[in-house]
Amino acid sequence: MNIAYTQNGDYLISNIVIRKTKPLGHYGRLRKAYLEMHRPILFNERVLSDKLFEHCAKIDEAARNRMELIVPELAKRNGVTEQLKAENQMEWVRQMNACKAQAEEIVKFELIYD
Repeated sequence: MNIAYTQNGDYLISNIVIRKTKPLGHYGRLRKAYLEMHRPILFNERVLSDKLFEHCAKIDEAARNRMELIVPELAKRNGVTEQLKAENQMEWVRQMNACKAQAEEIVKFELIYD
């Protein structure tokens, strides 16, 4: 990896430019924090090669897509229906929250903490 430097008096200053990017989503930030804490070598490689944001954004998108697939499947498997929503809204909310929490654990295991 070659980094260009500019001479400024007696000092060499690296020519690293930080690009303007859109903010990372929830899962992208989780992935970044995981890499920073548990995989520091990989984290530093991605930072220095300017691929960290791209990687985290890709993980964020994949995780959101996976959540969109898993939550309805878990709801269907657990019998969370529109009929239940009409009859007992609080029970429906409780069961949907449980499905979302379970789906999030699956996504974290599959994508974030890989």
